[in-house]
Amino acid sequence: MSIIVDHITKLYGTQKALDDVSLNIKPGEVVGLLGPNGAGKSTLMKILTCYIPPTTGDATVCGFDILEQSMEVRKRVGYLPENNPLYSDLYVKEFLTFMAGINHLDKRTSGQADKQKSKIENRISEIIELTGLQIEQHKKIGVLSRGYRQRVGLAQALLHDPDVLILDEPTSGLDPNQLVEIRGLIRSIGKEKTIMMSTHIMQEVEAICDRTIIIHKGKIVADDKTGNLRKMEKSKIIVRVEFDKPVTRDLLMGIKGIKKAEISIGSNKDPGSTSWNLESDSASDIRPAVFKFAVETGLTVLSLQRDEQRLEEVFQELTRT
Repeated sequence: MSIIVDHITKLYGTQKALDDVSLNIKPGEVVGLLGPNGAGKSTLMKILTCYIPPTTGDATVCGFDILEQSMEVRKRVGYLPENNPLYSDLYVKEFLTFMAGINHLDKRTSGQADKQKSKIENRISEIIELTGLQIEQHKKIGVLSRGYRQRVGLAQALLHDPDVLILDEPTSGLDPNQLVEIRGLIRSIGKEKTIMMSTHIMQEVEAICDRTIIIHKGKIVADDKTGNLRKMEKSKIIVRVEFDKPVTRDLLMGIKGIKKAEISIGSNKDPGSTSWNLESDSASDIRPAVFKFAVETGLTVLSLQRDEQRLEEVFQELTRT
């Protein structure tokens, strides 16, 4: 396992930020960490990156204990904190050269001093290209847009070629174009690295993450493949149906199992419509009953589709209280 968390609890005074959290993340997984503000996401990430210790429990990253072997853990983790602290007065390439020194990249390359320097420069150039910073590499970080500063943060997290990437709100505050760019970058990196990322943007998790973990009040309330979470059973089912002819709400409400019928296209004042959203009164599938109704009334069903639950709805259901 790349990450193993074993019954971790974290207290800030009397406040319990994490409450007996356990999880395993395999090599190569891209995991989304979701939760309301104050749920414990950032606390968990800070513990895994050895910034703060747990109150109780333990964890390992790439087989190294976060308490007993913290320096080994740090060598194998790339971390992008939520506030992305950068030196705004440094140029991009200058900053990455400085970070290469902090990460002792010279000690990870063999050979003479000149060859070591060349290898480090090649690594910096490689990361600049990977993160799309070629045009901006000779600019000061302070003049960069939010999106490019996020790229610089990712570049420094990737510079020492870590096995695990931990990204805290990597897309926070980005515009739609920047979101697409950073999303593509993370997805590309995820082909080779184990990634844990927190975000409030559900579309990012659905687009990037293989697996989703939802934390609420310091506890894990859901942990499954992202696609499976969207298919969690609901107390109701909504289907969208389109007939070849208009049909009234009163007729539709006569179908067994229908709780509500709303016009999908057109005005609610219309006596009838061809397109409807039908809500069931239970978790049972109402599509067979709708099809039977159409046959009995001489209607043709042009389309009949059950709405798949969105991840946002699952999140709201699990974190409402």
